[in-house]
Amino acid sequence: MGVIVLGACAVWALITATAHDGRPEGVLLAVLAVAAGYASGRILGALLPVAAPCAGALAGLSLALTAAHTTPGPQLTTPLGHGGATAALLALSTGAACCAAWAARKPAQRLALRLLAVGIVVSAAVLGSTTGCAAGAGVLLCSLAADRMRRRALGLGGLALAAALVTGATWAVAENVLPDGLTASLEGQLTEHRVLLWRDALHLAEHHPALGVGPGRYGELSPTLTQSLPPDGKPHSAPWQQAAEQGLVGVALLAAVFCWVLYSLWRSPRSTTIALTAGTALTALAVIASLGNALSFTTVTAGAGLLAGLATARPLADEDLESVLNAGDQTLRKRLEP
Repeated sequence: MGVIVLGACAVWALITATAHDGRPEGVLLAVLAVAAGYASGRILGALLPVAAPCAGALAGLSLALTAAHTTPGPQLTTPLGHGGATAALLALSTGAACCAAWAARKPAQRLALRLLAVGIVVSAAVLGSTTGCAAGAGVLLCSLAADRMRRRALGLGGLALAAALVTGATWAVAENVLPDGLTASLEGQLTEHRVLLWRDALHLAEHHPALGVGPGRYGELSPTLTQSLPPDGKPHSAPWQQAAEQGLVGVALLAAVFCWVLYSLWRSPRSTTIALTAGTALTALAVIASLGNALSFTTVTAGAGLLAGLATARPLADEDLESVLNAGDQTLRKRLEP
């Protein structure tokens, strides 16, 4: 299912790029990063169910600390900022640390890994990433609460609903369908410039609902961006960027990727606590991506795939690992025999 969904995303990006002379490199790189991260997570999660997510959490924290020096995927313009990418990395890192804690068997290991998760949240506050701190704290609290939930389908359904509500709220703000007081309050938090970018994206989607205007062409056609210095070519919302550049099918494919991840977590052989913890972190990423351009950064998309892979891997038991090593040793001996 994952191959079909990710493959469809890549093919549709090429189709819309061909139709409107777009630039699909960014989308293709994001798809490749998710696929590579997911495959790596499945392998590492099977071999090192505790060490792998712990290492991923430390790597994500390191990348967040140096996010000011990172660059997004292949773009022709300079990004406005790295706040969304930093917040996303911190949320994913917190989720990875919590997953490692639930996978650990010794109480001392669990305590150390949970302290690591708390340290990531504190680091977000020190960095001044309010969104990252709030997302990390939410992931940590939901991870602790997941221990009391026995039906993961209910929890994952709630996460899907939360992501849908945030996306719907961004549409409502952009279309100005909320009460005036509430709209003014939200615009004050989101900034008027960001709301104007969303309105431009929706305006383009209304005029090109089937194929969009082509990947990478939003920056050329957005009136708001033409007046921005410097422009970054992004509407700062993954769903509305998909709608503007790849039409309604692009939005459906983006939603399908998220649903596939949640479905994989539902079918995961890992414990319910690990599945719900990873689902919460990935939902936090989805919320951040609905409000910013976090998915434009390869480190974020690769990290999301890695966390999903770690949470859906089937850890090898000691006897299984020994049998695999013995089988490999026997195969090697047969190849070396004359």
